[in-house]
Amino acid sequence: MKCMYCGCMNSKVVDSRVNEDGTSIRRRRECEGCGKRYTTYETIEHTPILVIKSNGNRQTFDPAKIKAGIMKACEKRPVSMYEIEKLVAEVEKSVHNTLEQEITSKQIGEMIMAGLKNIDEVAYVRFASVHRQFKDINTLLSEIENLVKVKENK
Repeated sequence: MKCMYCGCMNSKVVDSRVNEDGTSIRRRRECEGCGKRYTTYETIEHTPILVIKSNGNRQTFDPAKIKAGIMKACEKRPVSMYEIEKLVAEVEKSVHNTLEQEITSKQIGEMIMAGLKNIDEVAYVRFASVHRQFKDINTLLSEIENLVKVKENK
C-alpha cells in the first residue's frame, strides 16, 4: 500500500477492525518511510452481474429494484420491513451464488415469487400478475387456484 504522504511502498498494519455489518475491514497503517499513519479499507470485490431483460436489453443487477418491486407487491399488507429486507438479501445471495455473469429477469422474478409465496399469498399474486403478465382474469384465477391446491396439500 503506497503512503499517501511520501509515496513509500512499505507500511505496517497497526490496528485492524471489522466494520459493523461485516462487509469490510478498516486498517490503520503506519508508513515505514515517514512514520505517518493513515487508514485503508479492505472489501470484497464483486463481479458485476448483468440482468437480461425480456426485450433483450442488459442492465446491471440492482438489489434496490428488487426491493422496490417487493415493497410494491406488499403494499398495505402485514409484511414487515425485516421480511422484505431478508427476501432481498436471499435473492441477492442466490443471484451471486449462480456464479454467472448474466441472469435473466425471469429467473430473478421466479426467485422473488418463491420467497413471496412463503411470506404473503396476496403479495405473491400481485407480483406474479405483473411478472407473468397475466392477460385476463382466467389466468389470474388459475394462479390463485394453484396456490390454494398447494396450500391444501401441505
